[in-house]
Amino acid sequence: MTRADDAVVSALPPGLSQTDVVVQSIKAMITRGDLTAGSRLPVEKDLAEALGVSRGSLREGVRALCIMGVLETRQGDGTYVTSLDSTLLLAPMAFMVDLQGPEHRHDLHAVRRILESEAAARAAMHITDDDIAAARTLLDEMHDLVFEKAAIDHEAVLKGDLAFHRILAKASDNGALAALIDALADRTALARRTFGLQHEEQVRTAFREHEAILAAIIARDPDRARLQMSHHLLAIEDFLHDDDSLAAPAQ
Repeated sequence: MTRADDAVVSALPPGLSQTDVVVQSIKAMITRGDLTAGSRLPVEKDLAEALGVSRGSLREGVRALCIMGVLETRQGDGTYVTSLDSTLLLAPMAFMVDLQGPEHRHDLHAVRRILESEAAARAAMHITDDDIAAARTLLDEMHDLVFEKAAIDHEAVLKGDLAFHRILAKASDNGALAALIDALADRTALARRTFGLQHEEQVRTAFREHEAILAAIIARDPDRARLQMSHHLLAIEDFLHDDDSLAAPAQ
């Protein structure tokens, strides 16, 4: 380790636990560029000595960074910095969302609407022909589920709904935005399924809204795409506001 590493440790605020020293020091090494995606950490003995912590505290800090998606331990080969991809780094957010109680369900859906409205606008500027084809095929399949069957298969429709929104999130060409949306998608599905079961006509309305969103994106009209998505997702928020009997946590 270098004098610069000593400076990182000495610059940390006082009162940190040894585990926090490990986490903050390795974070500083990454942001400073001393460690990059795919880099192997120094051997445990040397790193612990350089950071002035016990080897036990070093292991605790490394475990915490592994949970965060920053590091990965390879059996028999050491510990490495991950790809630092947004999907990995934002994965712990899903855990936080899972801990939210039913009283916060409106908040989660409001955040989802804000994020997905912007994703739709960005998709109108960045979507590829392959993503358009995938979204179009998916909606064609959902049309049969919604309009051609004697009884709507709500589970299949919800699965298609999630897949459609994921295609648009990916098409936003912003990995962090797509990862945030993905963290919320499954955890807000319960209200959407309940809404469809209690108001079956809304399933058909939602399908038509999907069509309108995709049309705006294909037309490369970000403002219209943003408005169409926001209008689409407001229906769920209105349902949650009006139906206080939906007391289960958002899932």
